[in-house]
Amino acid sequence: MMNRTKNSRIFNSIAVSFIVLMFTACVPSLVEKTADASVPANYHNSQDTLNSPEYANEAVQDTINSAQVNWKEFFTDPYLNKLIEIGLENNQELNITLQEIMISQNEIQARKGEYLPYLGLRAGAGLDKAAEYTRDGAVEENLNIREEEAFPEPLPDYMIGAYATWEVDIWGKLHNAKKASVLRYLSSVEGKNFMVTNLIAEIANSYYELLALDNQLAIVERNIDIQSNALKIVRLQKQAARVTELAVKKFEAEVFKTRSLQFKFKQQIVETENRINFLIGRYPQPIERNAEAFVDLIPTHIKAGIPSQLLENRPDVKQAELDLKAAELDIQVAKARFYPSLGISASLGYQAFNPKYLLKTPQSLLYSLAGDITAPLINRNAIKADYQSANAMQIQAVYNYERTVLNAYIEVANQVSKIDNLGSSYDLIANQVAALTKSIDISNDLFKNARADYMEVLLTQRDALESKFELIETKKEQMNALVNMYQALGGGWN
Repeated sequence: MMNRTKNSRIFNSIAVSFIVLMFTACVPSLVEKTADASVPANYHNSQDTLNSPEYANEAVQDTINSAQVNWKEFFTDPYLNKLIEIGLENNQELNITLQEIMISQNEIQARKGEYLPYLGLRAGAGLDKAAEYTRDGAVEENLNIREEEAFPEPLPDYMIGAYATWEVDIWGKLHNAKKASVLRYLSSVEGKNFMVTNLIAEIANSYYELLALDNQLAIVERNIDIQSNALKIVRLQKQAARVTELAVKKFEAEVFKTRSLQFKFKQQIVETENRINFLIGRYPQPIERNAEAFVDLIPTHIKAGIPSQLLENRPDVKQAELDLKAAELDIQVAKARFYPSLGISASLGYQAFNPKYLLKTPQSLLYSLAGDITAPLINRNAIKADYQSANAMQIQAVYNYERTVLNAYIEVANQVSKIDNLGSSYDLIANQVAALTKSIDISNDLFKNARADYMEVLLTQRDALESKFELIETKKEQMNALVNMYQALGGGWN
């Protein structure tokens, strides 16, 4: 008898193992791909610089990163800081993202509930009348004869009880689905952080653009005064028959052209103000600012650290990494659908045809306990398709992660180069402006003494105006490069 029982257990174990192996063998093979997260040691493109031992030591030691600086300390303009603070509170797109985070958080609770037992209560009442010439009808008639008491017709039915169902997570399918939801929730948080960095950068760039437009408008207004004075001189020269009407008209046209620029800049100022108002979630109103301090702004020296820090500082890189981990778990979830699943159900309660007998124990007591194993056998095309789609999405996530890391590195490398080049360019343009500003006085004196043509005066004024515009534009680009560098390093969200 013991040998028979032992043999039966061995047979059952072999049978179960055979079934599992059969389903395992039927899982399609996938093309696996892992992410390459390696980045260069520094941000310099020059091969000579890369091979320089001095720079190698500097790259190893200089791990100070400006991304760790809080935006309230990085930006020192109180008007700008106030705008950023309002924007972080009122920006509609950012608030929409916060609600998406709540949705992701709720998804975690939903996934968590799937692998826990489900318990519910059930109560009901009803009537039932069996046809006389049926099995149930014959039984009721027989009872009437034997008990000499009429069987209730129709037959009431009252029931109250509890029931439970539970899918046993043998293969970790439900747990992995919950873990994937947690990762996607964390990914949505990093997405919000990335939006914060972008929002801060956009507000700051628009603010510096507004200051630049204010200064360009001031330059135009000063130039109108200079040109108007020159026009008066030309008119006096014409009265003295030293120049013709052609010179007068040329100077008048130049004044009209410069005056028209006033309205161009005024319109750009309105549009830039309204762009900032939109970013901070309010209707159009004047933007408080100190435009006079713009020219004297000195770009802050920003520390880039080392490229590997981007993996921790950049929210979009961290988001792509979390999405990749979630996609890997999705493959495990899809794979588990090929294997058998075990479900357990149970119920316990009372049932009677008369309410006065409903809670009578044990006569009215009912209970049940059942377990079932289900497994896909044929026509598993949908499961295979989901499994292969999960694999394709995981490969997509790998490429997206690598692309995000590459983009982050290139953005920083570009800004490092841009900050250096703009610094040199600004110094040269400042010298150009100083030289052309002096040349205006020189050309006016020469013109008064009939030693220069009126066209030389006009061209000198025009060149000086354009150089001043270019100087302000370069200053704006310097400040934008500083902001973009801070953003590219991953600063602002923390």
